[in-house]
Amino acid sequence: MTGPSITFAGGPIFDGTELHDGYAARFRDGVFDALVPEHQIARDDPIEDLAGHILSPGYVDLQVNGGGGVMFNDDPSVDTLAQIATAHRGLGATRILPTLITDTPEKTRASIDAAVEAVRAGVPGIAGLHLEGPHLSERRKGAHDAALIRPMQPEDLDAILWAAKHLPALMVTLAPENTTPDQVDALTRAGVIVSLGHTDAPFETCMAFAKAGAQCATHLFNAMSQLGSREPGLVGAALSCGSMSAGLIADGIHVHPDTMRAAWAAKRGPGRVFLVSDAMAVAGTSQTEFHLEGRLIRRENGRLTLQDGTLAGADLCLTKAIQVLTEQVGVPLAEALAAATSVPHRMIANASDDLKPTLSHLIRIAPDLSEVRPVSQ
Repeated sequence: MTGPSITFAGGPIFDGTELHDGYAARFRDGVFDALVPEHQIARDDPIEDLAGHILSPGYVDLQVNGGGGVMFNDDPSVDTLAQIATAHRGLGATRILPTLITDTPEKTRASIDAAVEAVRAGVPGIAGLHLEGPHLSERRKGAHDAALIRPMQPEDLDAILWAAKHLPALMVTLAPENTTPDQVDALTRAGVIVSLGHTDAPFETCMAFAKAGAQCATHLFNAMSQLGSREPGLVGAALSCGSMSAGLIADGIHVHPDTMRAAWAAKRGPGRVFLVSDAMAVAGTSQTEFHLEGRLIRRENGRLTLQDGTLAGADLCLTKAIQVLTEQVGVPLAEALAAATSVPHRMIANASDDLKPTLSHLIRIAPDLSEVRPVSQ
């Protein structure tokens, strides 16, 4: 691989786990080479001054419904994926899973084909696909269209298994109400990241699905059976089951900061809580409203809502989520950054991929978390 050689200095370096002060990040031929003390920088090294900004691997967002003014559901095409990925790159996410919300079998197939084609074409930022539905629970449908929710049939399973063979990463959100442990087992064996969500299933059922291979919970606390005194629900399963990780919409609206604090402390490893944006068409734009399959969604005061007040995705970028975690929840900055970078990256990466970024996957974050921008090659 060829590319520029450059050394970044003058600000904290985040390596996916720790923040390093007083160090410089050296890149050779466009690829990370070494972390060196600033006083050991070679005199002839080209230097880019970070001016106090944090240098970090780009965010990895595993739940992106839209951005740049478009929704994936409205037009599941390569052009749409490119537009969404470009918008989120401007917000710091250099790898995303475009997410199809519950839709028809035909739309699901079209989204799979579009994602496969985008990956083959090398569309920057497209790391795979997330199918959120349609095999969910009507009782916990949230903004999903109840008329399109249905049980997983053999042809649905076959379509997902085909997608798993042709995509680098595939996440599927499903509910026990409309799937079976055997289906989860088949998906997991094929490399699909099975995430439980939009479900009212009790704790024991969720644990049985985790045993079958489900390894994640979709937007923790939202659209799922809650943690109670006698019935822990999916929330309890996600926190107590070490093999499960959980996405979190940390905007301070979907989940109260004190609830996030309790969950952060309670989560049993090695599974981790990671950040997702659950972004919609307005991400990266000044739009105040948009439509999802004919339903008007309004943007106001940091919320996206249907006309009945139901939350419909989030008006959130991951820098804002990190800010909420650090300032309102009390999570250390390095942990919050990891929740937006290395933790979700491990969910979709091969074991050999250690998140050593190329220049195209680097971002600069303002120290007060007020701004983020990609590093220019």
